[in-house]
Amino acid sequence: MHAFDVLGDPVRRRILELLAEGERSSGEVTAVVREEFGISQPAVSQHLKVLRDSGFAVVRAEGTRRLYAVDSAPLREVDAWLDRFRRFWTPHLDALTTEIARGKRARRHEPGSET
Repeated sequence: MHAFDVLGDPVRRRILELLAEGERSSGEVTAVVREEFGISQPAVSQHLKVLRDSGFAVVRAEGTRRLYAVDSAPLREVDAWLDRFRRFWTPHLDALTTEIARGKRARRHEPGSET
């Protein structure tokens, strides 16, 4: 399965967001995803399997629990692919950063502001 096919699914993206915060048990992932998306435990397990099989997640056993974590290798591949498009948004983000800094400086130098 292509990386963008994996990432194109909102449930799998949400699972990756959860795993990006740190290792989680399948039960923890299932509880959050069931609450947010209203899907069954077997459906969540299937999404975890897709993430595992595609290399986006790794799993380790700890007793009877299965703990999942992000595997960053496929994300680095996606990042490398996106690199050719960064030129379209990087200048805009740089300009935004400059404007934010100007605004902060202007507020610091306003009468009555604390320095």
